[in-house]
Amino acid sequence: MGHGLLAGKKGIIFGALDSRSIAWKVAERAVEEGATIVLTNAPVAMRLGEINELATKLNAQIIPADATSLEDLENLFTQSMEILGGKIDFVLHAIGMSVNIRKKKEYTDLNYEWMKTTLDVSSMSFHKMMQVAYKMDAMQEFGSIVALTYIAAQRTFPDYGEMAESKALLESFARSFGYHYAKKAKVRVNTISQSPTMTTAGSGVKGFTDFFGYADKMSPLGNASADACADYCVTMFSDLTRMVTMQNLFHDGGFSSMGMAPELLED
Repeated sequence: MGHGLLAGKKGIIFGALDSRSIAWKVAERAVEEGATIVLTNAPVAMRLGEINELATKLNAQIIPADATSLEDLENLFTQSMEILGGKIDFVLHAIGMSVNIRKKKEYTDLNYEWMKTTLDVSSMSFHKMMQVAYKMDAMQEFGSIVALTYIAAQRTFPDYGEMAESKALLESFARSFGYHYAKKAKVRVNTISQSPTMTTAGSGVKGFTDFFGYADKMSPLGNASADACADYCVTMFSDLTRMVTMQNLFHDGGFSSMGMAPELLED
């Protein structure tokens, strides 16, 4: 049941692929809270996913866009403002992809051309998205931009590969661009560092199931679910968090503050 937290607000959700996606859950919760949204994803992802089903359910329009293309992003924001009838109140960046991980390349034997693609899709797309919106003056004052990240940006998780660097860069963009966006238009930029989540993308990481269980035991509250993450994103989009910006916010059941959990020592 909604509380009207986003009543009258307009948003763009990047990255909804299927019903397991965090972006999918965020889209559902945003609309439940009163928002009107536009959905977007790369054309190839749209062919593989189920985004049309979500669009029908939420009465939302889909605008295909390659988030690494400035031209596509300009078209996305232009069309979104026309469809939604004004400037954008919130944006979710839920995009990440590693070619090296998909191709099962070891971290010590990366293909650097593939790595450039990973960084472009997973991190630089965030800067490009903000730069386009910034230049177009597309965001409403005190609007909120949120990107999803992971604690591998600060800690070592060997099987997370080059995505660790991607997330570190993503978080840096939030801090750096967040300053400029706040000064110009009072727009907020934050990242949410989510627990391991059973999404299509997350499940592709080597040893994910074992690590999911490890993190669940290490976290006093257990792993935060995709639905819980959607709730948190909604609060970050709402007016209740108007003075929060340039932050990396851990949404992980306490995992990020733990040193050792006795549960992991039990037979």
